[in-house]
Amino acid sequence: MPLSAQGDARPLRFGLVTVLVGLAAGVAGALLALLLHGVQHVAYGYHEGSFLAGVEAAPPGRRVAVMAVAGVVAGVGWWALYRYGRPLVSIAEAVRSPDVRMPPLTTFCHALLQIVTVGLGSPLGREVAPREMASVLAGELTRRTGLSPRQCGVLTACAAGAGLAAVYDVPLGGAVFTLEVLLGSWALGAVLPAVATAVTATVVSWAVLPDEAVYRLPQLDIGAPLLVWSVLVGPVVGVCAYWFARLAADARERAPRGRLLLVAAPAAFLVGGLLAVPYPQLLGNGKAPAEVAFEAQPALGLAAVLLALRVALVLLCLRAGARGGLLTPSLANGALLGVVAGGAWALLWPGDSPAAYAVVGAGAFLAAAQRMPLTAVILILEFTDAPRNLVVPVLLAVTGAMATRRLCERRRAGDS
Repeated sequence: MPLSAQGDARPLRFGLVTVLVGLAAGVAGALLALLLHGVQHVAYGYHEGSFLAGVEAAPPGRRVAVMAVAGVVAGVGWWALYRYGRPLVSIAEAVRSPDVRMPPLTTFCHALLQIVTVGLGSPLGREVAPREMASVLAGELTRRTGLSPRQCGVLTACAAGAGLAAVYDVPLGGAVFTLEVLLGSWALGAVLPAVATAVTATVVSWAVLPDEAVYRLPQLDIGAPLLVWSVLVGPVVGVCAYWFARLAADARERAPRGRLLLVAAPAAFLVGGLLAVPYPQLLGNGKAPAEVAFEAQPALGLAAVLLALRVALVLLCLRAGARGGLLTPSLANGALLGVVAGGAWALLWPGDSPAAYAVVGAGAFLAAAQRMPLTAVILILEFTDAPRNLVVPVLLAVTGAMATRRLCERRRAGDS
């Protein structure tokens, strides 16, 4: 979006509103995270430990029943939202056209539906909900403080990045997401509010959320095998991420919005519940299979099965009309793909840790699937608190994945 300063409010007012937006994003992100954890604990009957441990401890029948409830909530909830709510306005549209208002009540309901269904076991991501909630709050706040349309758009984008930062404890990743994905600008007038809101929101979230990495890595052995593999696997990951993103976009576009939602969503979630009987790692936004890839060092066969089933389940739920993000699902896909491809490579050239291959695969897949290379690199490092010597392999794989994705897009454009 244009970043000219003509008609802007004074810097002091803009600075004060920037801090307020960061505070609002932090509170929204923290409250949604608490709601998510509350739903998970009640649904699967556990009081401490990770979501994966809680799901694994739950009886198989309970997994099926909870997912059946999730399907009903998704079907009825989104049908009612489309039937009675105002048309949704995306964050990107609100940033591009600050005069276009995100409807508060409809957007809040949309965000809450995502959080509740993910807490019940939806395979889609939860990261869109805090971004939407924060952006709505920022839009309402900036319109009441006399800021220019340009400044309103900038802070709407910053709020989305700050909401992401708050729920995942990734202040740098949230700021870079704002700049790379939403604003497409690295001007000082964008960098300062992006960093300020992301840091403020993260600090606020510490009041109720832990200040720690999302994933824990074991001790990593990193050497020449991983470096060479990162160069070779990048294009492979890029092709896989391109097709995942394309199929997901097609599934969203074809998803029902009428009464068919009342049948399609419950059916899709019931399938997920039945699959969770032998594979409880499938439930949730993808954090569980990512934890398996990063921490448990699974067998290649299990990783391959989880990867195939996760992709199928995500696409099925999107096609059935469920809504949610693809950030953590993409990261989980990449981590599992990294385990599979890295494990095969280790048979030829052993020596490096399986978790290192998972981190590199996750970063590359996330970058290519979401078209955000810089954000993906920062996020995967913040998510895992990865050691510095893993940065180069991640960069090599991300470069190859992004280059291949662009080639796929150009080829498709040439064929059309």
